[in-house]
Amino acid sequence: MQQTWFITGSSRGFGRSLARAALAAGHRVAATARRPEQLDDLVAEYGDRVLPLRLDVTDPAAAQAALAEASARFGRLDVIVNNAGYANVSPIETTSDADFRTQFETNFWGVYHVSKAAIPLLREQGGGLVIQFSSVGGRVGGSPGIASYQAAKFAIDGFSRVLRVETAPFGVRVLVVEPSGFRTDWAGASMTVADVPPEYESTVGAMNARMRQSGAGAAGDPDRAAQILVTLAGRDDLPDNLPLGVNAAEMSAAQDRRLLESDLRWSAVSRSADFGEPFPVEPPA
Repeated sequence: MQQTWFITGSSRGFGRSLARAALAAGHRVAATARRPEQLDDLVAEYGDRVLPLRLDVTDPAAAQAALAEASARFGRLDVIVNNAGYANVSPIETTSDADFRTQFETNFWGVYHVSKAAIPLLREQGGGLVIQFSSVGGRVGGSPGIASYQAAKFAIDGFSRVLRVETAPFGVRVLVVEPSGFRTDWAGASMTVADVPPEYESTVGAMNARMRQSGAGAAGDPDRAAQILVTLAGRDDLPDNLPLGVNAAEMSAAQDRRLLESDLRWSAVSRSADFGEPFPVEPPA
């Protein structure tokens, strides 16, 4: 069945790959970008199955207007993809408050604005799928130098868990995608790296070298990932969270095991905080 996709950040990276994969599969796409002229090639190739829209996701009114225009043009919206995002690199200690907040505005508040504006449209039409792009960093965390980005990705997961429960009665499904490294320009032109103080060379500096200065490039293929997501969007059964890439799959499973082992080890201490439970208890050896 032909679907209508609404994709933020469609000019490059995952957004561009998703737009192309959805169109190649016969679907229609409302493709958004800060500069919609960057989508002219898609319009030339796929004609009226593409609706290019100007959108800055940090503007809630613009998000609402773009979704309304896409819905009016195509009649319904089946898949909403919150993909737009970026990261700058610097230690927490030396990151300017303005830069930290600006990253968070796009990486979290952009997802919030688009998701919130989409809810009434999806509810009225009887359902749909919301795909939220997080990161394996939003599952595992701890990557030096990108605290704002990873904090936003953790926030996306928490926000999406509530969104999933609140909108399930309306037929809305929510899928959180957690990629590891992919060959997009996330760590290229989209990223600004501040001067790294000597004190942080072994942490932030080393992470920056792995992300940006490796000649081999990331292992993930964004076109494969896009085809996976287009295929999954046609299924009834979906996971809540989907790691994408070998590193994402292995790191997520390892983190889940660590958390489970820790929770079980400290379970007696955790339980002792409630009335009626044994207290005090000795911490584990």
